[in-house]
Parts: sequence; C-alpha cells; structure tokens
Amino acid sequence: MGYLMYKGMIVDFDDRILAHLQIVIVQKLRRGESFLLSWPDVGKSGGHSSAWLNPSIPLYFRFSGGHAPSINERWLHCLSESANSSAGLVVTGEEDSLSPQIRGRLPSPPTRGGIPRARGPAGAGDHRPRRLSADAPAGGRRHPPPGPKRSLGP
Repeated sequence: MGYLMYKGMIVDFDDRILAHLQIVIVQKLRRGESFLLSWPDVGKSGGHSSAWLNPSIPLYFRFSGGHAPSINERWLHCLSESANSSAGLVVTGEEDSLSPQIRGRLPSPPTRGGIPRARGPAGAGDHRPRRLSADAPAGGRRHPPPGPKRSLGP
C-alpha cells in the first residue's frame, strides 16, 4: 500500500492504482494544467474526497512494493479521459475499464504483428511510465507561438 502526499494531506492507495494515477497526474501537471482529483473514502458508505491539484504545489508519490506494477493501457486510457473531463480525475478500479460502455470507446490493445504485446511478468521492462501523447513537449509546459512582430517606429 503506497500513498500520495499533497499539501500535508496523505491519501493511501494500492501500489497498482497509484502507479496508474502517477502517470496521468504527472502528464497533466507537466502541461501546466490544474485539475480535480476525487477518490472514494475507505470505510465510509458512499463518501468521497477531492483535492484540487496545481502544478505549483509539490506532490509526493510513495510506493511500498519492491517492483513497479505492470501498466494496463485500457485503465490508463479511462483515467486519462476522466482527468480531461469537467469532473476531473475520478479514481476508479481496474475492473471499471472493462465495462461494455467504456470498452466500445477504447482503442484495441496494442499489437505487434497481429499478436498482442505481453504485459506483466512476461513483458519485463514494459511497465515503465510512458508519455500519453506524442504532442506534449519533453520539457514540460507548452508555450503559445510568438505573435506578429510590431514595428516601434516609422
């Protein structure tokens, strides 16, 4: 069981959930985007908590396991879609990424020569966090293109 620490608040998450959240959260913060993170409260019936995440506030991820969990691309896609919605990033379980409503909106699993790529133990080294979008700059925030040049004198 790992945790996420933000502004002195500590929220416990399973390492597998935390690994997926880390990828989505870091991607948003690298772009300079603030957003809402919501998760169900443990031990309380129907309750949930939320925090507004801002790139200027330090965030700390602590994993308790000795190895990085494998990454489920479908679950990552669902979490990313959630993070980009008006509701913000809502923590859902991995099984929710397999629901029929979501399955119809997701791309097919990645393949190599028609054979699905191995994930988990058989795909050693394939569990590293990766960029979600090729259009995001490696250095972080996007900057608007420069405007037209203006002359200061005649």
